Amino acid sequence: MIIKEIYVEDTWEIRHKVMWPEKDLNYVKLKDDHKGKHYGVFEENKMVSVISLFFSEDGAQFRKFATLKEEQGKGYGGQLLKFVMEKTKKDGINHIWCNARYDKIDFYKKFGMVETNESFQKGGIDYIIMRKYLK
Repeated sequence: MIIKEIYVEDTWEIRHKVMWPEKDLNYVKLKDDHKGKHYGVFEENKMVSVISLFFSEDGAQFRKFATLKEEQGKGYGGQLLKFVMEKTKKDGINHIWCNARYDKIDFYKKFGMVETNESFQKGGIDYIIMRKYLK
Protein backbone atom coordinates (compact mmCIF):
# COMPACT_ATOMS: atom_id res chain seq x y z
CA MET A 1 0.00 0.00 0.00
CA ILE A 2 1.25 3.45 -0.95
CA ILE A 3 -0.25 6.81 0.04
CA LYS A 4 0.71 9.79 -2.07
CA GLU A 5 -0.43 13.23 -3.14
CA ILE A 6 -2.48 13.18 -6.34
CA TYR A 7 -4.09 15.66 -8.72
CA VAL A 8 -7.65 16.70 -7.94
CA GLU A 9 -8.85 15.26 -11.24
CA ASP A 10 -7.68 11.86 -10.04
CA THR A 11 -10.16 11.96 -7.13
CA TRP A 12 -13.30 12.51 -9.15
CA GLU A 13 -13.94 8.98 -10.40
CA ILE A 14 -13.79 7.37 -6.94
CA ARG A 15 -15.76 10.22 -5.38
CA HIS A 16 -18.45 9.73 -7.99
CA LYS A 17 -18.61 5.91 -7.80
CA VAL A 18 -18.76 5.82 -4.00
CA MET A 19 -20.56 8.96 -2.86
CA TRP A 20 -22.99 10.08 -5.55
CA PRO A 21 -23.18 7.50 -8.38
CA GLU A 22 -26.71 8.59 -9.28
CA LYS A 23 -25.62 12.20 -9.87
CA ASP A 24 -23.67 13.77 -12.70
CA LEU A 25 -19.86 13.68 -12.31
CA ASN A 26 -19.81 17.46 -11.82
CA TYR A 27 -21.75 16.99 -8.57
CA VAL A 28 -18.62 15.63 -6.83
CA LYS A 29 -16.39 18.49 -7.95
CA LEU A 30 -15.90 21.27 -5.42
CA LYS A 31 -15.57 24.90 -6.47
CA ASP A 32 -12.45 25.19 -4.31
CA ASP A 33 -10.96 21.79 -5.29
CA HIS A 34 -7.93 23.55 -6.79
CA LYS A 35 -7.12 25.02 -3.34
CA GLY A 36 -6.89 21.65 -1.59
CA LYS A 37 -4.35 18.89 -1.25
CA HIS A 38 -5.52 15.52 -2.48
CA TYR A 39 -4.24 12.09 -1.49
CA GLY A 40 -4.81 8.58 -2.75
CA VAL A 41 -4.16 5.08 -1.50
CA PHE A 42 -2.71 2.72 -4.08
CA GLU A 43 -2.71 -1.05 -3.81
CA GLU A 44 -0.85 -2.84 -6.59
CA ASN A 45 -0.89 0.36 -8.69
CA LYS A 46 -4.67 0.68 -8.38
CA MET A 47 -6.08 3.70 -6.56
CA VAL A 48 -8.59 2.44 -3.99
CA SER A 49 -9.23 5.41 -1.67
CA VAL A 50 -9.10 9.23 -1.86
CA ILE A 51 -9.36 12.19 0.46
CA SER A 52 -9.15 15.96 -0.05
CA LEU A 53 -7.77 18.34 2.57
CA PHE A 54 -8.52 22.05 2.83
CA PHE A 55 -6.74 24.45 5.17
CA SER A 56 -8.02 27.56 6.91
CA GLU A 57 -6.59 29.84 9.60
CA ASP A 58 -7.97 27.75 12.44
CA GLY A 59 -7.78 24.20 11.15
CA ALA A 60 -8.14 21.76 8.31
CA GLN A 61 -11.19 20.09 6.86
CA PHE A 62 -11.11 16.81 5.01
CA ARG A 63 -13.76 16.28 2.39
CA LYS A 64 -14.79 13.78 -0.26
CA PHE A 65 -13.22 10.86 1.63
CA ALA A 66 -14.12 7.73 -0.30
CA THR A 67 -12.96 4.14 -0.67
CA LEU A 68 -14.12 1.90 -3.50
CA LYS A 69 -16.96 -0.31 -2.25
CA GLU A 70 -15.14 -3.54 -3.07
CA GLU A 71 -12.09 -2.33 -1.12
CA GLN A 72 -13.91 -1.17 2.03
CA GLY A 73 -13.18 -2.99 5.26
CA LYS A 74 -9.55 -3.67 4.31
CA GLY A 75 -8.06 -0.75 6.28
CA TYR A 76 -7.24 1.53 3.36
CA GLY A 77 -9.49 4.36 4.48
CA GLY A 78 -8.26 4.13 8.06
CA GLN A 79 -4.63 4.31 6.96
CA LEU A 80 -5.41 7.30 4.74
CA LEU A 81 -7.21 9.12 7.54
CA LYS A 82 -4.30 8.47 9.96
CA PHE A 83 -1.88 9.76 7.33
CA VAL A 84 -3.84 12.99 6.85
CA MET A 85 -4.19 13.55 10.61
CA GLU A 86 -0.47 13.03 11.21
CA LYS A 87 0.47 15.30 8.30
CA THR A 88 -1.91 17.99 9.49
CA LYS A 89 -0.46 17.85 13.00
CA LYS A 90 3.12 18.05 11.65
CA ASP A 91 2.08 21.12 9.66
CA GLY A 92 1.14 22.83 12.95
CA ILE A 93 -2.63 22.73 12.45
CA ASN A 94 -4.50 22.58 15.77
CA HIS A 95 -7.59 20.69 14.67
CA ILE A 96 -9.15 18.74 11.86
CA TRP A 97 -12.83 18.34 11.07
CA CYS A 98 -15.28 16.86 8.59
CA ASN A 99 -18.92 16.73 7.62
CA ALA A 100 -19.71 13.13 8.51
CA ARG A 101 -22.63 11.13 7.24
CA TYR A 102 -24.50 9.80 10.28
CA ASP A 103 -23.84 6.20 9.29
CA LYS A 104 -20.06 6.88 9.49
CA ILE A 105 -19.95 8.41 13.00
CA ASP A 106 -18.62 5.24 14.63
CA PHE A 107 -15.83 5.00 12.04
CA TYR A 108 -14.61 8.53 12.80
CA LYS A 109 -14.85 7.97 16.56
CA LYS A 110 -12.20 5.24 16.19
CA PHE A 111 -9.79 8.01 15.21
CA GLY A 112 -10.58 10.27 18.15
CA MET A 113 -13.07 12.49 16.40
CA VAL A 114 -16.04 13.75 18.38
CA GLU A 115 -19.48 14.89 17.35
CA THR A 116 -20.34 18.57 17.56
CA ASN A 117 -23.84 20.00 17.91
CA GLU A 118 -23.71 21.23 14.31
CA SER A 119 -25.61 19.25 11.70
CA PHE A 120 -27.20 19.81 8.31
CA GLN A 121 -28.73 18.02 5.35
CA LYS A 122 -27.52 17.93 1.74
CA GLY A 123 -28.92 15.92 -1.13
CA GLY A 124 -31.32 14.13 1.23
CA ILE A 125 -28.48 12.92 3.49
CA ASP A 126 -27.99 13.99 7.11
CA TYR A 127 -24.54 15.13 8.20
CA ILE A 128 -22.93 16.04 11.50
CA ILE A 129 -19.72 17.99 11.93
CA MET A 130 -17.04 15.98 13.73
CA ARG A 131 -13.80 17.39 15.06
CA LYS A 132 -10.48 16.32 16.54
CA TYR A 133 -8.02 18.58 18.32
CA LEU A 134 -4.48 17.64 17.40
CA LYS A 135 -2.46 19.39 20.12
